[in-house]
Amino acid sequence: MKVINRKARFDYEIQDKFEAGIALTGAEVKSIKKGQLKLDDAYVRIDPNLEVFLVNAHVSPYQFADNKNYNPTRSRKLLLHKKEILSLQKKTEARNLTLVPTACYLKKRRIKIEIGLGKGKKKYDKRQVIRKRDLDREMRRDLRGKNY
Repeated sequence: MKVINRKARFDYEIQDKFEAGIALTGAEVKSIKKGQLKLDDAYVRIDPNLEVFLVNAHVSPYQFADNKNYNPTRSRKLLLHKKEILSLQKKTEARNLTLVPTACYLKKRRIKIEIGLGKGKKKYDKRQVIRKRDLDREMRRDLRGKNY
């Protein structure tokens, strides 16, 4: 099970990556193991109390759990060491960077979130990426049809 946030890689130029644990309920763990997690609009926030939260990540309700008061987009605490949190806070403030979740995966039966420290791309940068991707696709099509 691996959930990748493609939108983050398109909207941000990722410079560094960090791995963090995440505090979840039992039903959320089962739901994430089934792959029912969306990181499209999610972001990471650092509180003044040096706590890190994953905000706006959508975990679908588990089918067999009691979901009466369940909020699928609640803020979830990320588990990092204090030194890591301090370094992330300094980097985001000094270089005007953003913390974005890039992936979620299982590692030794534990759910981990990969956080990317990235800088937002401008609109023309995104257009260049699309143009380059289209040209590469056309070139591969042309080479596939010819036998050298």
